[in-house]
Amino acid sequence: MSRAPEFDEQLAEVLCDRLEDVFPGSLHVRLIGLGGAGDEHVWHAARERDCVLVTRDGDFHRLSVLRGAPPEVVWIRIRNCGTAEIAAVLRRHSADIQRFAQRDDDAVLELGGA
Repeated sequence: MSRAPEFDEQLAEVLCDRLEDVFPGSLHVRLIGLGGAGDEHVWHAARERDCVLVTRDGDFHRLSVLRGAPPEVVWIRIRNCGTAEIAAVLRRHSADIQRFAQRDDDAVLELGGA
């Protein structure tokens, strides 16, 4: 993947390490000094860094509808799950995410648990 994911604050920082083999260079908002930052700041940081924003927050879907891409948003839509399940979903869909990150025609990729 030529563009690194940027994980939103709702996701665990350990995802950067756990998914390094499929998403090298991943960032987490807390690790780049944006812990507690509002959605606008996170959105702009992903855009400035040319990252794909990975989130569970529906607010970023709304921003994508209003503004389009960049940044592209991977919206994880599974409830009541831990970091291991999120990592498994991202790993299972890694090829889809990589294709999505290379396209210019979609702003949001929604991922469920299946």
